[in-house]
Amino acid sequence: MRSEGRGAAVRVNGVEDAIAAAYRGEWARVVAGLTRRFGSLDVAEDAAAEAFAAAVARWPSDGVPPNPGAWLMTTASRKGIDRIRRENQRDGKHREAQAMFDPTPSESVGAIDDDRLRLIFTCCHPALAMESRVALTLRMVGGLTTAEIARAFLTSENTVGQRITRAKAKIKASGIPYRMPSAADLPDRVSGVLTVLFLVFNEGYLATGAGTDPVRAELTAEAIRLARLIHGLIPDDGEVTGLLALMLLSDARRPARISDDGELIPLDEQNRELWDRTLIAEGHVLVRERLAAAADGEVPGRYQILAAIGAVHTTARETGDTDWSQILALYDQLARIDSSPIVALNRAIAVAELDGPEVALAIVDRLEGALSGYHSFHATRADLLRRLGRGQNARAAYDRAIELAGNTAEAATLARRRDRLA
Repeated sequence: MRSEGRGAAVRVNGVEDAIAAAYRGEWARVVAGLTRRFGSLDVAEDAAAEAFAAAVARWPSDGVPPNPGAWLMTTASRKGIDRIRRENQRDGKHREAQAMFDPTPSESVGAIDDDRLRLIFTCCHPALAMESRVALTLRMVGGLTTAEIARAFLTSENTVGQRITRAKAKIKASGIPYRMPSAADLPDRVSGVLTVLFLVFNEGYLATGAGTDPVRAELTAEAIRLARLIHGLIPDDGEVTGLLALMLLSDARRPARISDDGELIPLDEQNRELWDRTLIAEGHVLVRERLAAAADGEVPGRYQILAAIGAVHTTARETGDTDWSQILALYDQLARIDSSPIVALNRAIAVAELDGPEVALAIVDRLEGALSGYHSFHATRADLLRRLGRGQNARAAYDRAIELAGNTAEAATLARRRDRLA
């Protein structure tokens, strides 16, 4: 009896694992296929959810089907048809489908005519507010529940639900088609998609909400998963490759970023033996791929340059081995395409390592008007003042940085550095 019980538990756990793997791998594919078929995000989402619920109910007794994805798509399609019949709104659904689906062939953009990519571009359409794009993408493409999205961004389920509902309504009312952008529009539209993913990753990498974990691994993992999906669909897009590499190289450092006391450990203090070398190796391969493309005349974009900077940092086995001259050259390159004050601030950190804190402080002080409300400005300035022996000024800068910091672990680190001032 005990043996049978253990066997049953193994079978159940195996089915649970299969369902979880199918959910991760097939949710976006099923929702995208249903959206194309029915022309309605609501029908697609509900039918997909019902299909996965059916899998939870039936697979433990019937067994995992040989092709889980095909089973889910077939079941979801039937659920969608049943819903339309039940609601007896076929005419209305057809009108909704016309609003979502544009039968006019779009300009060919190569081998990226994929339903999932259509879905991503629909969810990240520039007509939608950014918070709506994020919520809709995480729900429709990522498969996160409303509750999970709410927890991730420290807001209520009701707020997230309203954002998703408003986004769907906007898509329907504005006639936003479920189609690929034209080749002429593709670069700008891809940029918008990457902005959404980078926002999700950054919220996980350095969470800003009070009372939450300082690092949200579930968000960084989801952003990386979606970036992998897009990279698989658009492997030749340099910025897609660059963003994926940047995420991998940044997330590789996560095991060393939080101390046992809950402080955020700065890069120069991290135990590099804890870094994930598998992720670093994967990120370096992607960076080298883009470097080869640049050697052939392609101009690298923002994410590719940031990924290259990450590659330089993760190449150094010790902090003292960091090639700051190469990092400064990369920031100079980045500044030519992105002259924002934040890029200038980060560049100043490299300047400090090469030319000294006094030269860097002069650069940083010129940014005060643009970055006075940005905690990293004051934290950088405090560190430079500390290195120059100007303790009183450094303390004031640390106080302001702590006041503005939204991350509890980062605030704790700043407080420790402030309290160690002579």
